[in-house]
Amino acid sequence: MTNPREPLILGVLVNPFAGLGGAVGLKGSDGADTREEALRRGAEPMAVARMTRALKAVAGQAGHLRVLTWGGDMGEQSCRAAGLPAEVIGTSPSPSDAEHSRQAARALLDAGAQLLLFAGGDGTARDLVDAVGEAVPVLGVPAGCKMHSAVYAINPEAAGGLLADLVRGGLVALHQAEVRDIDEDAFRRGEVRARHYGELQVPAEGRYLQQVKCGGREVEDLVVTEIAASVIDHLEADTYYLVGSGSTVATVMEQLGLPNTLLGVDIVRNEQVVAADVGAEQILEIIGDDAPARALLTVIGGQGHLFGRGNQQFSPAVIRRLGKAHIQILASRTKLATLDGRPLVVDTGDPDLDRQLCGLWPITSGYEDALLYRVATDAAE
Repeated sequence: MTNPREPLILGVLVNPFAGLGGAVGLKGSDGADTREEALRRGAEPMAVARMTRALKAVAGQAGHLRVLTWGGDMGEQSCRAAGLPAEVIGTSPSPSDAEHSRQAARALLDAGAQLLLFAGGDGTARDLVDAVGEAVPVLGVPAGCKMHSAVYAINPEAAGGLLADLVRGGLVALHQAEVRDIDEDAFRRGEVRARHYGELQVPAEGRYLQQVKCGGREVEDLVVTEIAASVIDHLEADTYYLVGSGSTVATVMEQLGLPNTLLGVDIVRNEQVVAADVGAEQILEIIGDDAPARALLTVIGGQGHLFGRGNQQFSPAVIRRLGKAHIQILASRTKLATLDGRPLVVDTGDPDLDRQLCGLWPITSGYEDALLYRVATDAAE
């Protein structure tokens, strides 16, 4: 019997006035005065239609998506036009402005969106930096006049294609992308003054490494070594690290020159073993309630289990004490590719916690390299 796949929770947000001034020579759309002048000159809004083009790529996979959006031309119209069922979680006055975009983005995040798909330009990307930062991956559908930021697909269809690949369980890389914006008034005078504004987490086209084809053991070992090096270079002082079982995580201990319990959990702090082969109660006793603590895990078992197979030391109480943001998963692209698109599985024994752990997770897959991958309660075929 085939188990239903956990849906990807997608937030859809449109800045309906993005790009309004471009076609009528205003070199931007920021500000109510510019918007009104663009409309006076006969400008036609295009952001709603461009988001519709992106969403059509996943309309046929609606059963694997839960779509959250904002009312009217800030997302609802695009979803409806694409034939994609969506839950409208709020509305803003019309015409909307930048603050309305920020409020909508925060509300989508609070409602559980695991990925924000937005249509806009650099001004909209700035709004997302302010509203959600790096709390959730975002992907831009290009619709603005100024496109200096590195958060956009090359066109709406490319954004839709990348989203469709993610829904199907494909390996999609996760990058930090720079958000830049220019001074529109200076731009209209012929001066380009672009500046760095912030960064967003952006899914990018997944590229399989060569070892997926050639399968050489030596190459796979090199990748795992790079994963371990990345982890070690980012270890934080005075932080407890719960080092889980499995050979990928064992490589971290090997590079640190520390003994390792291959099928158990060790606790490391300041690059020294604090306790070896610990159980759940020991973990909670050692790390206490307030000390900074993180977990390093890899995928356990042929079905891609993250929790519940071979690492029951990570009890529901331990997982809740850590929090999802402090759990780092380590796995090469080769290892994930063997799952054939199936999600990683959680089976902690606590159904409520299992549901909370579902969604998109960043997977450390190389040196300062990460992928987005789904976590679910069932290994969907």
